[in-house]
Amino acid sequence: MAAAPAPTFPDIRKALKARRFAPVYLLHGAEGYFIDELVKDFDSILSDDEKVFNQYTLFAPETEPGQVLDVCRRIPMMAEHQVVILKEAQAVRADKLAKLIPYLSSPTPTTILVVCVRGADAKKDIEKAVVKGGGVVFYSKKVSDYNIPAVIGTYIREKGLSAEQKALEMLRDFVGNDLSRLYNEIDKLATLLPPRAAVTPEVIELNIGVSKEYNTYELVDALAARNAERAFRIAAYFRANPKAAPLVMVAASIFAFFADLLVAYYAADKSDKGLTDELGLRNNFALKRVRLGMSRYNAFQIIEIIGAIRRFDINSKGVLSRQNEHQLFHELIHHILTAPGRI
Repeated sequence: MAAAPAPTFPDIRKALKARRFAPVYLLHGAEGYFIDELVKDFDSILSDDEKVFNQYTLFAPETEPGQVLDVCRRIPMMAEHQVVILKEAQAVRADKLAKLIPYLSSPTPTTILVVCVRGADAKKDIEKAVVKGGGVVFYSKKVSDYNIPAVIGTYIREKGLSAEQKALEMLRDFVGNDLSRLYNEIDKLATLLPPRAAVTPEVIELNIGVSKEYNTYELVDALAARNAERAFRIAAYFRANPKAAPLVMVAASIFAFFADLLVAYYAADKSDKGLTDELGLRNNFALKRVRLGMSRYNAFQIIEIIGAIRRFDINSKGVLSRQNEHQLFHELIHHILTAPGRI
């Protein structure tokens, strides 16, 4: 029998809102934002009056396992449940945390224990014990730079707004992959804009301060068209304004475009629908960009360019090069625009 799919962030939030509780929750993984938001939800399960005798926030480095177990085995006072939140479990030795395993395997049903392993993965024996005891394991995976626009696009729609792809990429470039900051910026926009408004590049420029002309989206467009003047002008802007777009993220976006271009070249079905399905393109603008790139670069050039981007990534981290990253980036742009297609 196949195992049930792991609960997602929205799944857990929905269950908590419906007051369907498990006796133990293990929240672990590299992305701290989702863990922090769930902890806020657990913190609101009890009323203020119930919290006085039934809610405990413990810090693993300062609390012995025996103390955690003593608290978890108490009976709630004038409430259906007690909530015990164990924070910073990633900061203690594995053998110390392992002392909780007998309880995790057979927890007290009136206690809601939340174990937070923020920014790290929990040990497999801890996970197995939680599952055995009827608990919930949530793995908070770090969102890749490439997927950030899709994630924040979903959040924008949840706020009752819509967004253009360019605006999403501008947000990603300016803020990075810090979901907490990204969502805060979106929350600000939601208070400033009317319901069902569109988040456009102009809105981003006006309210967040990101240039609608000098950003990663425009640079990838320029490279797709092999427009050297425009590409070097944007690169110069990045050099003069280092905070405008981290080059490591810019390079990731360029890499994603040329990786898609290579897949498109070898796709069995090169019709609009075939490429849209093969590449998972979200709109006609993305398809037009791919079509434009295919008309400007051949497969050998794309393979060479992908290799150059990988070398830039290595060299920009100080490996095999001592050049300034902006100088390296300038050379990368030149290489892309003049690639002869030698592999």
